[in-house]
Amino acid sequence: MNQTLLNQELFSFIKESPTNYHAITAASRLLADQGFTPLSEQNAWTLLPGGKYYVSRGETSLFAFRMPEKLTAAPLTFQIVASHSDSPCFKLKKKAEMTVDGHYTKLNVERYGGSILSPWFDRPLSIAGRVILKTEQGMKSQLINLDRDLAMIANLAIHMNREINNGYPYHVQTDLLPIIGSGDKDFSVPELIAKETGIPASDILSFDLCLYNRMDGTFWGADKEFISCSKLDDLQCAFASVKALSETCHPDILSAAVIFDSEEVGSQSLQGAGSTFLKDCLERINMTLGYTQEDYLRALAGSFLISADNGHGLHPNYPGKSDPTHHPYLNGGVLVKYSANQKYTSDGLTGGLFQLLCEKNDIPCQTFFNHSDEQGGSTLGNISMSQVSIPTVDIGVALLAMHSPYETGGAKDTLYLYQAMKAFYQTKICRDSNGYRLEP
Repeated sequence: MNQTLLNQELFSFIKESPTNYHAITAASRLLADQGFTPLSEQNAWTLLPGGKYYVSRGETSLFAFRMPEKLTAAPLTFQIVASHSDSPCFKLKKKAEMTVDGHYTKLNVERYGGSILSPWFDRPLSIAGRVILKTEQGMKSQLINLDRDLAMIANLAIHMNREINNGYPYHVQTDLLPIIGSGDKDFSVPELIAKETGIPASDILSFDLCLYNRMDGTFWGADKEFISCSKLDDLQCAFASVKALSETCHPDILSAAVIFDSEEVGSQSLQGAGSTFLKDCLERINMTLGYTQEDYLRALAGSFLISADNGHGLHPNYPGKSDPTHHPYLNGGVLVKYSANQKYTSDGLTGGLFQLLCEKNDIPCQTFFNHSDEQGGSTLGNISMSQVSIPTVDIGVALLAMHSPYETGGAKDTLYLYQAMKAFYQTKICRDSNGYRLEP
């Protein structure tokens, strides 16, 4: 796979995914194009040997899997990659319209996740998400994307804020409200949606909408060795996982990719890693095949999960923020992430296994620890363990400016990540009493 073409595919995937709703739609489309069959949580499942399936929950999470080629005696073996669909952003409140002096219209928004606030200023923004529509029988959800330069959060001139370069404390309710019009008293978000999409405003019951950065992904650097794009955390991992799964699997294992929602706000939602979504899917597969609860518990004990969420690379302007002996670089390969406080799930055994997998497939691999005086964020693996206890390793690739609306990564690392996930799906991981062995 050519790294430039792969990154262009990534940019296209992210462009299709201005919100977590759209990300799951884009992932579902990729899977469907590769012959995966959609399932519903409300309907009974019929699963065939070698079958390829996916199911979503809440329109923002996805579980995709490939059945073993032959169904033998229980238990199954699950090999799963977990990522997330959401990114920090600003969500529109239900009554979002605000008029100032009869000459400006702005939108009332609230912060979603731990975003870096300053880069949101002075760049073209648009609105996307879902609207809830009345129907003759009840209601339905419909995705929308007002795909044009629509709004902007304008900075206050330095002449009016001399402290802007001295650590100014931004306030979302006053500083981060985007301008969207020139004060038309009849402006409303439903009417805007009606004008842009043709959906009658009277049919709109409610909505879940957010602002997104309009800038496309790009290559840059003296040798185009860097990429920048919105939502690299964590759509880079989500994209790599579903693409790898769609292309390959080991014939003897159940290979899966799960994309959770709500990671940026703690994962405690119907669709988050703290929910029963993964547990429900795995138990349902086990039951559909006629296996027992003991078979299921045995399957978990012999399974393996990769928690894939990007990490921090050494920043050339702030090297002291990185650990003195563990400072991964952009383009240096896949990160194995460790934390003494279990912010990450990797231990010597699971981390060593992933490192060995990379070594056997000539994939560069790096080790990440947070600086001991800097508290890092948690991720999917340790939260999902509360529902499904599977040996887990936390991985990702190195980024700069994580949680900016325009993040930076290494152009080589997308390929390394994709290759690592393909190798994972192509290799049968067998758990022994004191370790693991890898079977091609």
